[in-house]
Amino acid sequence: MRRNFSSITLLVLLMTAATMNAAQSPDKILKQATRALGGEKVLQSVKSWRKTGTITRLKDGASGNFKEQAAQPNLYNAAFDLNGFETETGFNGKSGWTRNSRDGLRTLTGEASRDFGAEAVYRNARWFNYKKNKSKVVAGGKSVVNGKSATLFVLTTPKGVSVKIYFDAASGLPIREEIPAGDSTSVSDFSNFRQVNGVQEPFLITKRIGEEVYEIKLDQIAYNVSISKEDFDFPKVSGEPLPDIPSLLKELQANEDRIEAILEDYSFTQKSTSRELGKDGVLHEKESETFQLSFYKGNRIRRLIEKNGKSLSEKEQADEDKNVQKRVAEIEKEIAKKEARAAVAQTKTGTPDEDNRRISIAEVLRASRLVNPRRERFRGRDVVVFDFEPNPDFDFKNAKSFLKFFGKTAGVMWIDEKDKQVARLEAVLFDNFKIGGGFLANLKKGASFALEQERVGDEIWLPSVADVNLSVKVLLVKGINVNQIVKSYDYRKFKTEIKDSKVDEIKN
Repeated sequence: MRRNFSSITLLVLLMTAATMNAAQSPDKILKQATRALGGEKVLQSVKSWRKTGTITRLKDGASGNFKEQAAQPNLYNAAFDLNGFETETGFNGKSGWTRNSRDGLRTLTGEASRDFGAEAVYRNARWFNYKKNKSKVVAGGKSVVNGKSATLFVLTTPKGVSVKIYFDAASGLPIREEIPAGDSTSVSDFSNFRQVNGVQEPFLITKRIGEEVYEIKLDQIAYNVSISKEDFDFPKVSGEPLPDIPSLLKELQANEDRIEAILEDYSFTQKSTSRELGKDGVLHEKESETFQLSFYKGNRIRRLIEKNGKSLSEKEQADEDKNVQKRVAEIEKEIAKKEARAAVAQTKTGTPDEDNRRISIAEVLRASRLVNPRRERFRGRDVVVFDFEPNPDFDFKNAKSFLKFFGKTAGVMWIDEKDKQVARLEAVLFDNFKIGGGFLANLKKGASFALEQERVGDEIWLPSVADVNLSVKVLLVKGINVNQIVKSYDYRKFKTEIKDSKVDEIKN
């Protein structure tokens, strides 16, 4: 009896110890890793770095030079050659790009762009700013890496990019990283650590991307080196004709009236899904709404048809249809008011009322400086791509609110050269933006949004996917995080008619 009691007690103690070990907090793991690498003070003092050495592809022995460098806050570049075949990637703070000797230069889009932007931030700051960046960290438990006991740590960004880091259980040093790279994952194993200016750095790296395996042997690592910002920009391709961006934007603006007229002939379905980064570090879908959208006299009309993937009840749908009818009536009243105001304004000044003018992309970009123009292919079409960033010479003090907002954004834009329409747009807010002097809302630095369009009916580019990620403080009190993806599809042509305050669609 006493022997059984002792056995049970021992078993309980072992289980308790195992549970406590598995439940080791993420912050404790990070503190151990930080100390092992050299301490937070030393690591935080590194604002830029450059690593050089050689790289070998293990399957055939092809080898060449390797260089990797970064500068805060999020500039990153890596380049290597294998028997003369060059490959290079870079993130310039606004957009990511890749270039090789076979396919040439292209801008990263979609998941590849999202993942590479997250990697650029991680390469500069490791995990130190995860709270400020609204990222989540979780302990992934025990694992084994190359025969060594390791602790898994997962850092997930608000956009759902998860960086996995395995720390040696004995030394606390990172011995493996797994970073998403579009449709694949980059896995790096680290060994042969040496001290560089007080920081433990691996001088031997085995990297696996898809089926390819490379061995990187570093010769030199330098900290706080002076690196030109141009090193992270798109390489200048000799002989490539540069487009005249101002002229292209003028054509884009002139084309928008025609595009708006075409757009009024289309209806489509749009599903908006809100997401939340949980405590487990996984991006979860919270709720969704699906709408049917159409246009009436230049105004958008939305009709709710589903909530969380389920159709509305008969009563809910009837109420929604009444709201649509009210919306049409309101549009008619607003149009009459605007026409009256425009007539008064033109009588007084001889020019149309500027408040009634449509906001164009070309006008928005007046608050930006346009850089790095290049020609690429996107969805089988010839496009002109350029980066934009805040223009320090723009008069923000006297500008309208929408220009003040876009004047604080930076990103990249793809324009179909033949159709003179925007095919894709990515942007990030470089500074906090106050609405109503900050009393109504304060949109925090780092807010990002991406819009991708598809060519429909061989005549027009229409939205297909929008990805919005932002943090806003409302009325100086409540903080709201918005993580939303909006998908638009099923575009169809129709004509809108009003009969007894109802909207009828005549499908073509």
